[in-house]
Amino acid sequence: MKTVASRLIPRLRCLAFCGALGLLPGCMSALDNAPSSPSKPWVPQSERKDDGSALPPPAGAADFGVPPVAQAAMREAPPTIRREKSYSLPELIDLAQQRNPATRVAWQAARQAALGQGMVEATYLPLITASVLAGHQEVKQSLPVEVGNIRSVKTTLGGVSPQIAMQWLVFDFGQRSALAAAAKHNATAANVLFNGLHQKIIADVTRAYFLYGAARAQVRVAGQALANAQEINNAAEARLKAGRGTTVETAQARQQLAQAKYGKVQAEGNERLAYQALLGAMGLPPETVIRIDDPSRRPLPGSVATPTEQVIRSALARRPDVLASYSAMKASQAGVAAARAEFLPKVYLGAMAATGSSDLSAGNLPGIGQQASSAGILIGATVPIFDGGLRRNQLKNAQSVADAAQATFQQTQETAAREIFMAATTLQSALASYQAASELVRAAQVSYDATLESYRAGVGTADVAAAASTALLEARRAQSDAHAASLVAAANLAFALGSMTSADVPLGLMGR
Repeated sequence: MKTVASRLIPRLRCLAFCGALGLLPGCMSALDNAPSSPSKPWVPQSERKDDGSALPPPAGAADFGVPPVAQAAMREAPPTIRREKSYSLPELIDLAQQRNPATRVAWQAARQAALGQGMVEATYLPLITASVLAGHQEVKQSLPVEVGNIRSVKTTLGGVSPQIAMQWLVFDFGQRSALAAAAKHNATAANVLFNGLHQKIIADVTRAYFLYGAARAQVRVAGQALANAQEINNAAEARLKAGRGTTVETAQARQQLAQAKYGKVQAEGNERLAYQALLGAMGLPPETVIRIDDPSRRPLPGSVATPTEQVIRSALARRPDVLASYSAMKASQAGVAAARAEFLPKVYLGAMAATGSSDLSAGNLPGIGQQASSAGILIGATVPIFDGGLRRNQLKNAQSVADAAQATFQQTQETAAREIFMAATTLQSALASYQAASELVRAAQVSYDATLESYRAGVGTADVAAAASTALLEARRAQSDAHAASLVAAANLAFALGSMTSADVPLGLMGR
């Protein structure tokens, strides 16, 4: 009991003292709401004892869970999806541009840059302020001689003084114009990046759409492989029943059938993953159910030539990342001009008008004094004489920023040109691979048909038939992969060229 009292009395004294001073929150340590040790979980104040200490932990391992916040689980309403409709690529892109939260982030960034430009332009206009001073004063003075029972005299003074003042920076040797130019270039960069983000969303959805189509094609190939394995297994069992086969051949056929079933399960899993990747690119919830058009029959582009210097120049002139880097470089150069202007004088124009309702002493506040009203216009110039090297270092920093921005712009140009070459080369290789895979499919199909018919007729073994089926399966997979790779490479080339600017561009580049 004595121990409890010895702990409570100092705390109560502190609370009483702080309560009397209106400082009750100050009696609590700022660390009271932090974890008590590196190995113990944090406990919210609402789950602690009345004295602020944590409740004893339950038996077993320490629970580092956190209390749920219902508001954090609130999600944006899902878009309206028509279950009976099969969505095409342009429709998927349109959904993504409306739904993806990254577009709203980029939109707000562009608005903030535009507002920044407006704030700089506002410095060209004068600053006008209005203020009102009011006061009341009582003075009590003792009389040197008592007059009739009056020993002192009390004097009261009061009044109101409204004022209006103007301050205008008339001339600053181009500093504001340099800052305005920098703000304009920054706003341009933000606007370009906003459009560039939409181009990226179009490209991401296009890639995910084609990859999902490839995953669906792999499921069909796996299904056909399963059907082929089933045919071989049926033929092996028929031969065994007719006395022309062996149990070893039948076991091998069953093994091939089980392998085909496993491959189909894997393909279906990859299809579900590709579907989720497409939803992620669109910014849709993972539980969204939407039917997607099949791009497997989309014709591929024709031959692709190596990009020329004119093609690269045209692409660099419209790529958002290059244009944004160029605007950043111009903004940094304007920052150098603004830093140089700090060494030059600034000319100000000021004006003030004030009036008062009575004689009011306002200390050392200007413009009131003993005047009933006053007005005036002032012009002046100011220039720092000594600042400890601040302006010199600011100028050097601005020049360093400009040099870095120029180097970054050149690097962005070279990276963009390299991306164009790589995208064109990748597309050329993908188209060549598709042509070769198509020829392989035709040859493998003929070989499989002939092998299966021979096996059914009693010629050959199950190993040979299974090998022919596997070769056909691999050829079809290669053809499907090459088809999807060609479509993705065409989309990458369009994006690298800065041409993927709308939902219809992928269709125009890659055909229907």
